[in-house]
Amino acid sequence: MNWPNNDFLLLGLSEEPELQPLLFGLFLSMYLITVFGNLLIILAISVDPNLHTPMYFFLANLSFVDICFTSTTVPKMLVNIQTQNKVITYAGCVTQIYFFILFAVSDFFMLSVMAYDRFVAICHPLHYTYMVIMNPQLCGLLVLMSWITSVSHSLLQTLMVLRLSFCTEMEIPQFFCELNQMIQLACSDTFLNNVVMYFAAMLLAGAPLSGILYSYSKIVSSILRMSSAQGKYKAFSTCASHLSVVSLFFCTSLGVYLSSAATQSSHASAVASVMYTVVTPMLNPFIYSLRNRDIKEALKRIIGIPVM
Repeated sequence: MNWPNNDFLLLGLSEEPELQPLLFGLFLSMYLITVFGNLLIILAISVDPNLHTPMYFFLANLSFVDICFTSTTVPKMLVNIQTQNKVITYAGCVTQIYFFILFAVSDFFMLSVMAYDRFVAICHPLHYTYMVIMNPQLCGLLVLMSWITSVSHSLLQTLMVLRLSFCTEMEIPQFFCELNQMIQLACSDTFLNNVVMYFAAMLLAGAPLSGILYSYSKIVSSILRMSSAQGKYKAFSTCASHLSVVSLFFCTSLGVYLSSAATQSSHASAVASVMYTVVTPMLNPFIYSLRNRDIKEALKRIIGIPVM
């Protein structure tokens, strides 16, 4: 494929020279914490037989997606800050958009699959214990379908971008190539791109969110019918970590897209994007490990250090 000879400028979070070393150190630290934290979760789940259950299988997949999701944007941002060069090629920008959408949508679906897993575990405990419903075949199929949908959607959006032509204004007020910002820079007709982008966003974010809300409505109803206070606490504690991650990721990511449609404050949108692209993947290992006794015990056996 012959790529157009266009370069884009990623303006980043700040153009102040004195803030660049601080931003570099901050984002490098968050990136390393994200990668090593999620790798520890994957390692613990892989080597500990007690964690070979549907819940931890999905958690390992979520950790893998989070590593890839953050790696799509942060390394390029760090290189740009270090070299004081904000340029990204057209091919690099399109590639970044493809993988960013791929892992973002995968994150949405993985969180919804985890909600369904919690629904089965709490509302149908006997079926869950004996893997009548959440058997290995279904778990693998759910993850596979999530990836197929994510890859297909990402490919569609990328192909839609390739049909656009760009003029002279090539500045993206973000620290990564964000689909909406890139479409706004096009000098060709973008009506079809906008229709596809917002329709897909409503469908691929709305469907998982609806599934999560439905699952938790059934979970709450089931918990309220429990007679034992200890049983209620145990059931709620198994969902608290997942609810925290869902709230962080969905609220911040949807908030960015809704605000970008309603306001022209690109700087505020860039800062808000940090929440779901960097902060949430970084917090996931802490949320799951600090609130999960099985994960803490597995990590203690692996690294020999108690996890608080």
